[in-house]
Amino acid sequence: MLEELSIRDFAIIDRLSVRFELGLNLLTGETGAGKSILIGAMGFILGAKADTGIIRSGAEETLVTGVVSVTGNADAVAWLAEHGMEAEDGAVIIRRGLKRTGRGSTYIQNVPVVRQDLQDFASKLVEVHGQRDGHALLKKDRHRELVDRYAGIGADVDVYASAYAELCAKRKALETMAGSDAERAREIELLRFAVEEIDAAAPRADEEAELADEERRLSQHEKLYASLSQARELLSEADGAIARIRKARTYLETAGTIDSRLSDHARRLDDAYYELEDLGESLTSYADLLLFDPARLEIIETRLATLQRLKRKYGVDLSAVIGYRAESAERLASLENWEEDRTGLEKQVASIEADVLAKAERLTKLRTEAARRLEVAALAIIATLGMPNARFAVRIGRFPPSGGKVVVGPTGADDLEFYVSANKGEPLRPLADVASGGELSRFMLALKTALAEDGGAPTMVFDEIDTGIGGEVALGVGLHLAKLALTKQVLCITHLASIAARADNHLMVEKHVEGDRTVTGVSRLGGDRRVREIARMLSGDPSSKTSLDHAADLVAKLGSSRGT
Repeated sequence: MLEELSIRDFAIIDRLSVRFELGLNLLTGETGAGKSILIGAMGFILGAKADTGIIRSGAEETLVTGVVSVTGNADAVAWLAEHGMEAEDGAVIIRRGLKRTGRGSTYIQNVPVVRQDLQDFASKLVEVHGQRDGHALLKKDRHRELVDRYAGIGADVDVYASAYAELCAKRKALETMAGSDAERAREIELLRFAVEEIDAAAPRADEEAELADEERRLSQHEKLYASLSQARELLSEADGAIARIRKARTYLETAGTIDSRLSDHARRLDDAYYELEDLGESLTSYADLLLFDPARLEIIETRLATLQRLKRKYGVDLSAVIGYRAESAERLASLENWEEDRTGLEKQVASIEADVLAKAERLTKLRTEAARRLEVAALAIIATLGMPNARFAVRIGRFPPSGGKVVVGPTGADDLEFYVSANKGEPLRPLADVASGGELSRFMLALKTALAEDGGAPTMVFDEIDTGIGGEVALGVGLHLAKLALTKQVLCITHLASIAARADNHLMVEKHVEGDRTVTGVSRLGGDRRVREIARMLSGDPSSKTSLDHAADLVAKLGSSRGT
C-alpha cells in the first residue's frame, strides 16, 4: 500500500508530505484547491508521461517521492528480486525527478531505473482510475485474466499453457522435418561429405601445434645446427667457457685456503662448472640426433594444409571442427531415419493436440460459468450506482477456425471481452468505448468491487467517481467504496458529503497565499474539523448549525469503511 507521498515544486505545490492509511482515504476541498494536482503527482511517481510544464513556476526541478509497503504483495516482492532489489523493513522508496532541461531521473530503492521499469513495478502496487490511459480494465487482454482469477482457475491455465508450449515445439519440429525430399537429400549429401572428410583426416585437437613446432625445426635445420655448433664451441673448446671456469676454480680454491669467507663462492663456482659441463653434453647429444628429413617435412606441410582446409570449412580451430563433425553425424542420423521419426512425432503431436483441445474446452466451460456469475454480481452493484438500466456482459468468442480446425492460443480458445451499455436502448459496446468519465468510473467501481478478491494491485485510486451523481446514488457509491476498502487501500477524491463521511482517513486539500505565491496544503481531519468540512460540503456554510448537525449525523450514521 502507499504509505507516504512527498512532493516538491510540482505545479502549485511547494513542499508537501501526505500520509495515507489502510482502508478508505478520501480527499476533499474546494474546487481548484489542488486535489487533481495531488493525483497528478501520484501518477508521476507511478511512471506517467510528463513534461517540464509540471514544474512549479520559478523552480528548476520537481521531485516526488513515494514510500510503498510491499508486505504481503508477492508480485511486487518477486519483481524486486528479479531486478536485484529488496524491500527494507517491508517498504520500498520510489523517487522521480524532472529538471527544466527536460532531463529526468527515476530510482527504486536508490537503484536507477527507466520509466518503463517504474511503470511495470507500479502496476503491481497501484491502479489509478479516472484518467482513461490508466485503466487496466480497459485493456482487452486483462479481461480474460480477471475472469480466470474470478473463476480461480490460474493453476488450470498454467497447466494448459505448458501443454500448449509443448505442442508448439513438437509442431515446429515436425515442420522442420517435413521439408521437401530434394532439400533433405541435399542436406544428407552435404552432411555425409563433411563427416567423411573429417573422419578421413582424423584430426586431434592439439595436433596442429605439435606439427607446427616440428615443421619449424625441419624448415630451419641449417640455422638450428649452426647455432648449436657455435654454442658448443664457445662452451667446450680449449679456451671456451668450461675451460676458463675450470681455471677459475683452481684460483678460487687457493684463495679459499687464505680466507675462509670465500668458501661459499668456491662452492657456487663449482655448481656453475658442473651445470655448464652437463649443458655442453646435452647440446652434443641433441646435435648428434639432429637430422634433416625432407620427406618428413613434406608430410608435415601436407598435413598442416589439410588441417587448415578443415578449419576454413568447419570451424575456427580443430576443436570446433571435431564438434561440427559430432553435430553433423547426429543430424545425419536423424535425417536418414526421418520417416520413422516423423511417424513417431506425428503420433505425439496428435496426442498432445487432443489433450490441448480438451483442456481448452474445459477452460472455456469454467470461464463461461465464472463470466455469468460476474455479470450478475457486477449488475447488482451497477444498479445501485445511478445506472439502473445499465447492462454488463462478458462476451466469450472463439478464434476463427483454420482449415476446419479449432484454433487455440497460449491461454486457450477464448476471445474474451467486457461489454457494457450505460443507458436503456443503447447497444452493448466494448468497455473501452464508454464516453462518459463518470459512467466509466462507476463501471470500474462495480467491477472492482465484484473482483475485490482478484489479487490485483493492493491500492486503488479513484478520481471523479462521483461526477454527476447525488442522493441515493451517492450513498450507493459510498457504500461500495467502503466495501472495496475492506480488502484494498482506496484513495478517492470526492465532492459529496455522503461519501466523505465514510472515510477512514479524511484529508482536506486547500490552497492559501504565502507572500506573493499560492501554495497547496493537505491536512488530516478529525473531530470537529471533519464535521465542519462535511458541513461545508453539504451547504457551503461550515458554520451553519443545521449543516453542522446534519454533518455530525452523517458521520455517526455512516461511520468509516471498517464499521460498514
